[in-house]
Formats: sequence, structure tokens, C-alpha cells
Amino acid sequence: MAIKFIIDSASDVLPEEAEKLGVIHIPMTVRFGDTEYLDTVNLSHSEFYEKLIESDTLPTTSQIPPAVFSEAMKRATENGDCVIVISISSGFSGTYQSACLAAREFGDKVRVIDSESVCVGERILLEYGLRLVSEGKTADEIVSILNEKKKQIRVLALLDTLEYLKKGGRISAAAALAGGMLGIKPVITTDGGKVTVLGKARGSRQGNNLLRELVSKVGGIDFAMPFALAYSGLSDSLLQKYIADSPELLEGAPIPLPIYTVGCAIGTHAGPGVIAVAFFEKGTEREAGELG
Repeated sequence: MAIKFIIDSASDVLPEEAEKLGVIHIPMTVRFGDTEYLDTVNLSHSEFYEKLIESDTLPTTSQIPPAVFSEAMKRATENGDCVIVISISSGFSGTYQSACLAAREFGDKVRVIDSESVCVGERILLEYGLRLVSEGKTADEIVSILNEKKKQIRVLALLDTLEYLKKGGRISAAAALAGGMLGIKPVITTDGGKVTVLGKARGSRQGNNLLRELVSKVGGIDFAMPFALAYSGLSDSLLQKYIADSPELLEGAPIPLPIYTVGCAIGTHAGPGVIAVAFFEKGTEREAGELG
């Protein structure tokens, strides 16, 4: 009896990556105006940002319905295998509740984990789960370990623009205008299903310094665990500059660095030009609480 994983596209795991990993990938729905797309299926990340930049209004995303999860669970369990679903944070989407509803008909064959994260934070939780499978852990053991270790995951992102926070109603137009004139670069995190601003810096250089400072505040990145770097938009130039400016922070990181693109779940609110890092923190629980 094998253990299989189901992941939603809010993890920014691409369908082709999921196939290589032996993971079942379920796309969320993205709507631009009256047109619907399946995230990462018929709307790539680059196509998403092209449309986002051109659009006057923000796109919307829809939770995955229970019936879609049910069909995936049926396929995954038909040979007697166990399934673990890792979902986008329940604070961001009703997708977790949909998965739980679908799982009821499968009894103990299916277990559902609320990642309490999104984007590359959700991705690294999946990667750790796959590692636990390779170590021979049982499904119950994996679920217990992941529910504990997910509390140590940190997702930090440096924004290049305030425009999309303004469009989403998270800051006022006046604040966005003033921030743009001053070159304000906020660092945000995902906390309890909300996008929270941890700090603000003036200019890209100070923004990079603030991001490094916040990573260091929790003791740095635990490179014995999965971690990920990511960027949003059509170019990784800002991320590459951050990497070049942060050799001490990334000392001990695997080579090549695990770099991915940020999709619609965070990109809708943060826009292009984001630098993001997701990692398991090394600091104490007290320090983690102070940061987030």
C-alpha cells in the first residue's frame, strides 16, 4: 500500500513537476472578467502576469469544489493506497473545507492537512511530506509530523510595488501614491490566512536589507529541511540581485538554488517584482512569535 499526495495549484507546483513527483495536481480557477482559466493548466504563470499587468481590475480565484477533490481521491485510492491532501491555508480559501467534505466518503484512506500557508510555503511542506514517505513513515506519522512542523514554516516576500495592494483594497490610494513616491518596499508574510506587512523600507537596497534582517531574526534558514526562493512577474532579475547580495544568508544552501515562480494566489495581491523565500526556521518559538 503506497501513500499518495494531492496538492492544489496555490502551492505553485506546476502540473509537470507534480507528475515527476508522483503527486496529483488540482488546479484552482482564475477569472479575468468573464473569462475563466485553470491555474497552471491553460494559464501559465507568465500568461497570468501579462494579463494582470494589462487589467484594470484584479482577477479572482475560486476554491476547488468538493466534487473535484472527490474524483481525484477516488482515482488515488482505487488500488488501496492512502492519500494525504495538502491544501492552501483555510484562511485564504475554502479549498481546505472542500477537501475535508470530499474526504468523508473515503474514511481513513484520505487525510487532509491545512498547510496554513500558500505559494512556496505550501510547496516545501509537500516536499517534506515526500521525504517522510521515502523514510518509510506511515500516513498517520506523516500527518502528525507535518501538522507540527508546518508551524516552523516562514514565508517572507519583498514587494516591488504597492499598486496591487491598493487595487485589492488592502491599502488606500493615498498610501499607495505616497509610498510609490517615496519608493517604499514592504516585506509581507502570510499569517493565519492574511497578508501581513512586517516592515517597510525605502528603496530596493534597504528592502533587501530588511528581508535579510527578518530571515536572520529567526536564526536563519534550516537548510537540512526543504526551502525555496521565488519571484513574481516576467523576470527574475530582482531575485538574482538579492541572491548576489546575500551570500552569508544562503551559505549552506543546495546548489542549484531551488527557484520557482509565484502564481496567482499571491501574485494577484502582490503583483510582479516580488522576491519571496520560504523556509523552516531555526530560531526559538519565542523569536518566531515575535516575527509573525
